[in-house]
This record gives sequence, structure tokens and C-alpha cells, in this order.
Amino acid sequence: MDKHIELSKNRIVAALGKPARDFTKDDIIRFITDNGIEMVNFMYPAGDGRLKTLNFVINDLDYLETILSLGERVDGSSLFPFISAGSSDLYVLPRFRTAFVDPFAELPTVTMLCSFFDKDGKPLESSPEHTLHKACEEFGRVTGMHFEAMGELEYYVISPADSASPPPTSAATTRAVPLPNTTISARSA
Repeated sequence: MDKHIELSKNRIVAALGKPARDFTKDDIIRFITDNGIEMVNFMYPAGDGRLKTLNFVINDLDYLETILSLGERVDGSSLFPFISAGSSDLYVLPRFRTAFVDPFAELPTVTMLCSFFDKDGKPLESSPEHTLHKACEEFGRVTGMHFEAMGELEYYVISPADSASPPPTSAATTRAVPLPNTTISARSA
């Protein structure tokens, strides 16, 4: 048996008999219909670093297929401070490989993390996931190493100590400043 299936605690992996990385829309629909799932949650990070959730009560197969295929519209200007109201139409589409049965939900619920897309169906260049992906590619180009992470993680920019602090003991003193949803970078003082 596949080692990614045998020890997995993910009920969907066990039911489908395949690793999460291979989940398809049809797999998710089959699991939902076969297991009496009543709700689907889409989760995505906002500019403040908090995970937002859209809940969908599932009572129609066509509706389920539509939200899994087309995602759902969200207001980008309320999620990210750098998106203006005039260009705020964003869509969140589920990443099927992230599907899991929510053990804390009152109703049987499948939850998935989502990716951001613009109104033209292109990945949102400034989304946390895409920004981190670009940083990982650059890291690989510069170092020759491979780095994997999910866009939902909080990450840091290394910046010089601010001027209100006492003078640093050396020119290379820096501090980590949490800035959710920015690129990973390093600057020397």
C-alpha cells in the first residue's frame, strides 16, 4: 500500500484510497455525496494574516459542481489594502489536495484552502501564495536549493532596527518584523 495513504489521518485519503496530492474535483464530489457531507468551507488568507472562511450549505449537486469548478467571488479591497475598490473582483478556487473533514464542525463539513484569481481567471500576482511561490523560485535560483511552504504561513521580512531603538552594537544588527503577506527578503544594515 502507498505510504502516503497507509498512515494518513485524513478521512478523505482513507475513503478514496489515494494521496491528497492526487485529489480531483470528481473525487471530492464523490466523497461528499457518499459520506453525507452537508457543508463545504473555502478558507483563504487576507492581508491581515487571518484565515477567512466562506461556508456553503450543500443541498444540490449542480451547486456543488459549480462552486468546486468556478470558486466564489470575494471583495479584494476588503481583504488586501493594496487593491482598490475599482479592481477588487477576486475569486477563490479550492485546491482539492488540501481537502479534509473538519472535526470541529457541527454539520459534516469538508474544508479546503483556496487560491486567489483575478476577474480574468489568472492567478493573483500579489496573493500570499503566489508571492511565496515567486520567493521560493528566486531562492532556488540563487542557492540551488529547493524550498517548500504553503502561502497560508506567516513569514517575515528582515529589516534594520528602527531608529527609535537604541543604537545597534554593530552595523549588522537586525530584527525580524512580522509583515504578513509580503515577500521573504533580507537586507543588511
